[in-house]
Amino acid sequence: MARLPYLEADQVAPEYRDMLKRNTNLHKLLVNSPDMARAFNGVGSYIRFKSKLNPRLRELAILQVGWLEKSEYEFTHHVKIGKEFGVTDEDIAAIMVETEGIQSRLEPLARAILKGAREMVRDLEMSMTTFAEIKRHLSNEEMVDLVLTIAFYCAVVRVLATMKIDNEPYYKEVLQQYPIPGVE
Repeated sequence: MARLPYLEADQVAPEYRDMLKRNTNLHKLLVNSPDMARAFNGVGSYIRFKSKLNPRLRELAILQVGWLEKSEYEFTHHVKIGKEFGVTDEDIAAIMVETEGIQSRLEPLARAILKGAREMVRDLEMSMTTFAEIKRHLSNEEMVDLVLTIAFYCAVVRVLATMKIDNEPYYKEVLQQYPIPGVE
């Protein structure tokens, strides 16, 4: 159960109602602080719609963060979003295998990005070796976008956990298809 109320459009000043278009529990809770919610949404929108980073690779990095942090909400939401950007069932299975230290059939760049995301979650930073491997394929702009995307979603999973944001019923079905160990 969430630690703060989920607000509906009629409970929010008119100038902030646009932030509830996605109608997710995350957005409904964050709008308790509408200006902070707008700033949060700005970063999320940039990542999703304006970043130069390949969208499939972006979603793989986000999914890796959600999987590693056992964030049911984040992982299941980005399974759905990721599929809109070319993430396949094989890609999702590869995240699970790569997390266990077993090399998957993913292309080398995708594997390196997953490794970089795991390093940032587990070790606070991406190793020089992993960074250099990814940098061989990405521009400086894409590298900044990748690192900030991973860092942003490390923050998002902490917000979700601390605020005890409930997953919407639809996404429970996604969890049945891709169960996260230790998450019921």
